[in-house]
Amino acid sequence: MADAAKDAEFTQPDPVLADEIRLHRALGPFSLIMIGIGCIIGAGIFVITGTAAAEHAGPAVLVSFGIAGLGCLFSGLCYAEFASMIPESGSSYTYAYATMGRFMAWFIGWNMVLEYLVSASTVAVGWSGYFVSFLQNFGIAIPAAFTNAPLAGTGFHELHLTGAFINLPAVLLVVFLTVFLVVGVSESARFNTLMVLIKVGVVMLVIFFGLPFVQAANLHPFIPPNEGVWGKFGITGILAASGMIFFAYIGFEAVSVAAQEAKNPKRDLPLGILVSLAICTVLYILMAVVLTGITDWRTLDVPNPVSFAVGKIATLKWLVIPIDVGAMAGLASVTFVSLYGQSRVFYSMARDKFLPPTFSAVHKRYHTPHRGTIITGAFATLLAALFPLDILADLVSIGTLLAFIAVCAGILILRVQCPKASRSFKTPWVWFVAPAGIATCGLMMFSLADGTWIRLIVWTAIGLVIYFVYGYWHAAPSKWKVSNES
Repeated sequence: MADAAKDAEFTQPDPVLADEIRLHRALGPFSLIMIGIGCIIGAGIFVITGTAAAEHAGPAVLVSFGIAGLGCLFSGLCYAEFASMIPESGSSYTYAYATMGRFMAWFIGWNMVLEYLVSASTVAVGWSGYFVSFLQNFGIAIPAAFTNAPLAGTGFHELHLTGAFINLPAVLLVVFLTVFLVVGVSESARFNTLMVLIKVGVVMLVIFFGLPFVQAANLHPFIPPNEGVWGKFGITGILAASGMIFFAYIGFEAVSVAAQEAKNPKRDLPLGILVSLAICTVLYILMAVVLTGITDWRTLDVPNPVSFAVGKIATLKWLVIPIDVGAMAGLASVTFVSLYGQSRVFYSMARDKFLPPTFSAVHKRYHTPHRGTIITGAFATLLAALFPLDILADLVSIGTLLAFIAVCAGILILRVQCPKASRSFKTPWVWFVAPAGIATCGLMMFSLADGTWIRLIVWTAIGLVIYFVYGYWHAAPSKWKVSNES
């Protein structure tokens, strides 16, 4: 079809509301790829790789990255088709709304709130650890009471006080990035691009200089024997690590959240999704080879595993400060994209009247959903101030995997319901790719700890209360109806 109006049918919104919620189309393909890379490269390379290797998979964390990357590839191909057909903000929430109705749209959207909001807080806490390490290189020490979470524990039922007051660096980072997001998407995209270039440069330096120091002895045994507990090395450890590592791949989904601010969404969104995913998967695997190959993987469960490992090699100690700088830039950009994605999901859900209209209000000067952005920033600040990285990270992956499964299922539904619909990008081998995405993501979901499932159930229960108290009575039918015409 020649134009988007024939690809999908909008119900006509109120003229005042339509003018009120218009976002500025300012993002080209390069900016979209940078948004994807900005969210993907961060905690996965700079924090989680070390923990996944030391606690779950050993050197076989390379296989875990492959499993997680494969699940993302299958899901990413389905995302790309959806993004080319329905170039709207909201990502998997919007896609579920167009194919599976209001209840599933709310269910997926609510889990995306968990995914992005908690992810922003999680990575901000990781950033704080590298920031403290960076200052220590210059003899500057911040009291531990102001750089750690006041709460700790392996689950909400085991929470206890640590004696710390607040994670102040994490709080300041979230506040700073929230201000940037309110000021404008063009300015934010330029800021994000700068941070992405810094961290990719540092990652390339570590790979280039670190590979010659990789020792085969450090990679043996490649798959450490299981210790009699699910997820503690062996095959189950590889699966558990893949579920943990999956947290680091959610960036490509953030590209589709930017649909209404893309200049040419039907062409540029699939490009941004697939290119950013391909680049980051290669860098992840190479970085994991270096990290587990230059030191004993058993020692990598530290807040700054990359600079820790590199610092053990005398001739590479000069890289420690650049690594800390790259890690800070990398983790800051992931926090930025997570806050960006969350505010746009809130915007989309409020536009469809699942949430109060304040979340869809757009600033007259900056053309950004400023109220939703500020509310998102406030909640992310609170979480980053109070909780440690491990508790926050446990809340993220399962919501992301669930959203990916919904997208893969939605593509199959559309292929049956609207086989002749115009698609500027078509998922290749869709009847293999989409089921494979569902199976891979489902396997990673079931490899996560029981506590993660309990928290998902609690979060879902809260969402259902909000849905039946407010969303059910106010939400409009989906504005998107994909036309079954070629």
